[in-house]
Amino acid sequence: MSNSHILHDHERAARQSLIDHCRAMNASGLSLNKSGNASIRWREGLLITPTGRAYDRLLPEDIVYLQADGTCPPGQLLPSSEWRFHCDILHAFPEMNAVVHVHSTHATALACLGEGIPAFHYMVAVAGGDRIPCAEYATFGTGELSANVLRALEGGLRACLMANHGQVTTGKTLSEAYALAEEVENLARQYLLARMLGHTRDLPAEEMARVLEKFSTYGQQR
Repeated sequence: MSNSHILHDHERAARQSLIDHCRAMNASGLSLNKSGNASIRWREGLLITPTGRAYDRLLPEDIVYLQADGTCPPGQLLPSSEWRFHCDILHAFPEMNAVVHVHSTHATALACLGEGIPAFHYMVAVAGGDRIPCAEYATFGTGELSANVLRALEGGLRACLMANHGQVTTGKTLSEAYALAEEVENLARQYLLARMLGHTRDLPAEEMARVLEKFSTYGQQR
């Protein structure tokens, strides 16, 4: 990044948080080596992980700032190859402030079948709907892939699988988006295990509607 840009404490902490969450991806197995990426809304644009850099070597100065339209100011590393859908998601869903993309094993296996996760378990509602869909395949880093992901997230969904690729989650905070990625991976693992034993007994739409209503007031209320 440009030497003229001095990181103040708040920005340095935001950049370090991205690094910490990406290192946690590696440690947990959500994404291995350099795969996966994450972003957070920042000022008029976003902060995103750079492409092709090992997370254990990243410094706050290596995190890339993109303007809202995806323009990358000079003097920085190149952003993640998936910067486009990060920008588009944050633009399309102003209530969301973070995006996490990982190649977690079970979610990716299911995505390689071109399948999403149906309402086999009530916790599917954690992603905001009665299913977790699978976005149609397109080459990574393309506008077509971004359009497919946005289409899959329509209707207030906060997560989707990406055919032959992985999964993407959103959140009001980075920690929330990361926790949802863990939930989606766990649900994918459970669903694949259940499928080994036979057909799942999926919950009807009316029950998932009740679950979604209960989720809206679940947890500690401030």
